[in-house]
Amino acid sequence: MQTISIAIHGGAGTLVKGMMTPALEKEYKTALQNALDAGYVLLKNGGTSVDAVAKAVCVLEDSHLFNAGKGAVFTAEETHEMDACIMEGNTRNAGAVSLISGIKNPIKLAKDVMEKSEHVFLAGKGAMEFAKTQGYSLKDASYFYDEFRHKQWLEIKDTDSFQLDHASKKDSKFGTVGAVACDSFGNVAAATSTGGMTNKRFGRVGDSPMVGAGNYANNKTCAISCTGSGEFFIRGVVAYDVSCLMEFKGMSLNEASEEVINKRILEINGDGGLVAVDANGNIAMPFNTEGMYRACKNSKGLEEVLIYK
Repeated sequence: MQTISIAIHGGAGTLVKGMMTPALEKEYKTALQNALDAGYVLLKNGGTSVDAVAKAVCVLEDSHLFNAGKGAVFTAEETHEMDACIMEGNTRNAGAVSLISGIKNPIKLAKDVMEKSEHVFLAGKGAMEFAKTQGYSLKDASYFYDEFRHKQWLEIKDTDSFQLDHASKKDSKFGTVGAVACDSFGNVAAATSTGGMTNKRFGRVGDSPMVGAGNYANNKTCAISCTGSGEFFIRGVVAYDVSCLMEFKGMSLNEASEEVINKRILEINGDGGLVAVDANGNIAMPFNTEGMYRACKNSKGLEEVLIYK
């Protein structure tokens, strides 16, 4: 019988253990559990992996705790620029958006690009025009305002510094969110969404919306959603690299994921992690940072919500 499974992440790196309070840890774990449950219920009721990953990511986008949707970080211009990507493994159809503002759930717009346009990737003004044709109403900037995020930005505004989310120092947390799933039909899918870097300039785009870098799905191999130092994940074509090792080297999901995260990406000084599933419902969640907000569940009784190693 087909194993149904889902795995989600809310970013790698995590708050330094000393900064994490029991109350905050509970808040994070509750948010992860809610997203996990929302996606799993769809799978359990015969829903598709695409709908399940989109739903799980929407729940994470609606939380101020993660750097996506509501919790998106501030750019150098004190605005929000969000990216998202979704892909399904059966036909390898995909949709992605980048540099969008005011959209409550960027992953929904990416899904609409996949299902309702002839294109894969829309960016900036054009993506916003497409959103208008699909009837999206824009949220006011106040919806995306978070005091913690704003303080982060104030600390480094008017400098050339940037940082990847919850950092007490640069690069200590990458707050992308993502989900991967395998449904009762044996189809896999992946979805990833992010608010990018605090104080980012020049229309910087990370790996999250890029097919093959931060997000990938192929029924022959796996579905992958990444979180990490985007520039390195782009250069390492990380999501596709895992798939490639499975397809052409015959590695298992676990072997390929470990090889990429704990060897290949480290060789070019990249850090972060990923969540992955294959068409048999196997799950992998490797990371090379202090921790990664992550959770998984399958129809064999596995259920975990974790932060640290």
